[in-house]
Amino acid sequence: MPRTKNTQPKLHVKKGDTVRVIAGNARGTSGRILRVFPAKGRVVVEGVNVRKRHTKPNEAHPQGAILEREMPIHVSNVQPLDGNGAPTRIGRRYDTDKGLWVRVARTTGADLG
Repeated sequence: MPRTKNTQPKLHVKKGDTVRVIAGNARGTSGRILRVFPAKGRVVVEGVNVRKRHTKPNEAHPQGAILEREMPIHVSNVQPLDGNGAPTRIGRRYDTDKGLWVRVARTTGADLG
């Protein structure tokens, strides 16, 4: 069924998920998702795509500073991990007890939360 009310793209990951990077310079590394940008299709993963950022002087850094920050990567380059730490695809199942859809790991069938 097409999305009629909410036209934001639906992503297979969300904030707080543990993912493994499957493509790019950081391939093979794992980390937690810190931020999600659904409109742009990008995510910020902890410890991945770290860049140096030059900041002007401010109260926190009176001389200015060079800070290291994680920058966004494309959502297609990450894959969620199941309970065993293996990359998995995402399925959805309707939970009648909770009355809502839950995300399920395709490898183990366990709920992802």
